[in-house]
Amino acid sequence: MNRAVRVAVDALGGDRAPEEIVAGALAARTERVEPILFGPREELERLAPDAEIVDAPEAVGMEDKPGDAVRTKRASSLFAACRAVAEGSADAVISAGNTGAFLAAGLVEIGRLRGVHRPAIAVPLPTKRGPSVLIDGGANADARPEHLLQFAHMGSVFSQEVLGVDDPTVALLSIGEEREKGNRLVRETHDLLAQADLRFTGNVEGRDLLIGTAAVVVCDGFTGNVALKTLEGGLAVALGSLRDEVTATVRGKVGGVLIRPAAGRLRERLNPDTYGGAYLLGLKGLVVIAHGNSSSAAIENAVRLAARGVEGGVVERLARSLAPEPAAAQS
Repeated sequence: MNRAVRVAVDALGGDRAPEEIVAGALAARTERVEPILFGPREELERLAPDAEIVDAPEAVGMEDKPGDAVRTKRASSLFAACRAVAEGSADAVISAGNTGAFLAAGLVEIGRLRGVHRPAIAVPLPTKRGPSVLIDGGANADARPEHLLQFAHMGSVFSQEVLGVDDPTVALLSIGEEREKGNRLVRETHDLLAQADLRFTGNVEGRDLLIGTAAVVVCDGFTGNVALKTLEGGLAVALGSLRDEVTATVRGKVGGVLIRPAAGRLRERLNPDTYGGAYLLGLKGLVVIAHGNSSSAAIENAVRLAARGVEGGVVERLARSLAPEPAAAQS
């Protein structure tokens, strides 16, 4: 791409909107990345007088139901930002707002790739054995076995093409490693994955997510979202408790000075703000979902993540890999 990547930013999405969203978007701006702010023009001009702004004064709230948003808030900043991708005036879109409404806006305004049943959130995980991806991270609270099978294929493409993993392994998140463990969805999905053209290695448990047992871990969106938030909360408590223990005594403070560089690197690697967001795979445009409580640093990284996805041709690679095979020519 010979021009700057244009990233549509929903300035009204998220718990800290619009100030943190605008600050993060501006921090990400370079010669190669040009954020476009969607929201109330007067307020955004005050926060970012030299930024490109698209006037969209209506917001989709965190409490809004996706169906209601589709019917009544098509003029909102969220829907307008998605529409910009569909129309070609933006190359990607990010929002820290209502995830369900964001998914609905993406489906209505951008549309699914050919052959995709349901889009899914692919969340990179910082594991001990290298890059891994959890899919679905929250787009589909209810799913069927055939949906999880396609998530596995999308996750494999993402792992190989974006994370650079050769011949990625695939595992199914369950409550036990044995084939018969799990609910009906997990057991039926296990059978489908075992028969698929994938490097399926069986079930993994939640304790394995940060070990890196598999390059791709598949689950429904409800399970994936609970797992991710449990990991984030547990890691935050663990790091905070370590800091409290280190500073509780003089000996601990001395030791803290020695481990500070390593602890800082660990905190940076495990901090969700470092990644900024996650790709919503399966749409015709590049979509990045950021945390609802995103700071300006998280939004900055989310904008850069979106730009990297555009430059890397994530959507195009998925489209080629997931498109149905053409019918054989008749003799």
